[in-house]
Amino acid sequence: MILQTDQPTASDRKLSAILDWLALAHGRQGSDDAEQLLGNLLQLREAAIPTGQRVKILDLVFREIERMVFAEIPKLLEVSLPVTRKIRQRVRVLQDLLDTLSQEYFNSLAELFDPQGTGAARAPQTTLSIIARCLSWHIRISHLVAAPDSLGLWQKMHSAFGSARRLGVHEMLASQNMPSIQTVYTSLLLTTIAQPASFSARELEFIVAIVEKNLKPVDILETPPPDCNGLFWVDLERDFPAHALVRRLPPGDSPILYLSGDSAALRAGELLSALEKGSSAASLGIPDFAETHAGHGVLRRLKNLWGHPTKRKFPRRRQSYRVKLCFGLDQLWRLIREPDADQEISEWMVTNESPDGYSLMHMSGEISCARVGDIVAAQSIGDRAEKDLLWHVCIVRWALSENPEHVELGLQQLASHVIAAELARPLELDSKHIAALILPEMPPLRPHAGIVVQTGTLPIDSRKLLLLIEKENLEIREVRPTQLTEQTMSIEVFNVEPDEMP
Repeated sequence: MILQTDQPTASDRKLSAILDWLALAHGRQGSDDAEQLLGNLLQLREAAIPTGQRVKILDLVFREIERMVFAEIPKLLEVSLPVTRKIRQRVRVLQDLLDTLSQEYFNSLAELFDPQGTGAARAPQTTLSIIARCLSWHIRISHLVAAPDSLGLWQKMHSAFGSARRLGVHEMLASQNMPSIQTVYTSLLLTTIAQPASFSARELEFIVAIVEKNLKPVDILETPPPDCNGLFWVDLERDFPAHALVRRLPPGDSPILYLSGDSAALRAGELLSALEKGSSAASLGIPDFAETHAGHGVLRRLKNLWGHPTKRKFPRRRQSYRVKLCFGLDQLWRLIREPDADQEISEWMVTNESPDGYSLMHMSGEISCARVGDIVAAQSIGDRAEKDLLWHVCIVRWALSENPEHVELGLQQLASHVIAAELARPLELDSKHIAALILPEMPPLRPHAGIVVQTGTLPIDSRKLLLLIEKENLEIREVRPTQLTEQTMSIEVFNVEPDEMP
């Protein structure tokens, strides 16, 4: 008599393959195996296994993805535009992993909403918190590579939080080492309200650290809280994070939730004040980056973005004309001093403009030196060329790049022309002079004259400065800094006025 043995099913083979892979991956470092894990996860999707068993395997996958995410993020801090195809591909695989895993966890919750079901395989707040973390990492990675958020991603995030609210578990801790979904959700909202496209990758990671470790929990409310300056609203049915109430009113036919950024703005102001008085970053429990000029600038901007959002000053008009751009203070300084010298010039198409700035799309030329927060000069060409061929000086406010061939910038105009000068302190005339650009008054955009210098080259407590301007003869101006108006990783802008003291 021949005994019949059961042959392994296709589901058994798929399940065995991913368990073998996870066993071999235990203790690995880095993110080079992300594509392998994605293939195994897609195979698991097709395996017919009980929900409880599937969730346990998904949890093992989540730990491996967590390892990959935190190995990849430090590599993205030095990425420059345009982001290379190789980096884009690596990031895309990791984001596909996060998206696929979050969807698998969503599917495991179907039993919760099935009238005939027996309930979820475990506490729903744990699963929903993991979903929110996966989606949050997906969005965070997009910010680091200056890419727009993927379509539908915010709707998934809203759906996860909305499900948690309906179940009454949104404020429950997912586990001892995992925050509630409301904490993950509001942290991501605050980070996004800070306009990630307007910060460098290192500044963004600093913001994430501040939000996750130094802010009090933010409440999500169904009605607007009273007496708030920084009030924002979220439409749970729209694929968008949050709008400032001062800039746009919510629709009347959608489920709207509100949050206030006032407490976050207050904390950012407190940290900045403590740093300016001499406290160390370590004593405040924040990254060492806070002690840099750029760190101070980020906290100053967060205080305003969270606590005092503003209306757009001018409407934008669609355009289609070309301009030349010259990036960086050193390059621009030489361009003004020696207009005929060779400079790295790129060509861009203006897509819309207003009196205080432009949106542009890259057409040709080298742009590896383009950085958010840096100084740039723009000059119209073709039919829109100005008679005097002026270089309009701007600051790069934001950058987006969907792929290596497509880069967009937003520029805020500082002045319609500048003067190249050298800056010296009266008591240190023999020291090396500092390259500076003089910004003339330009009401109403700039009611005061200003100077632009490289970040960190001019002490903030300077009382008197000498500006040396080479024309037919050497011109010397004595000025006094009155206010620091811009502070980024690249440049600082000070308002100045003539020093008339004897």
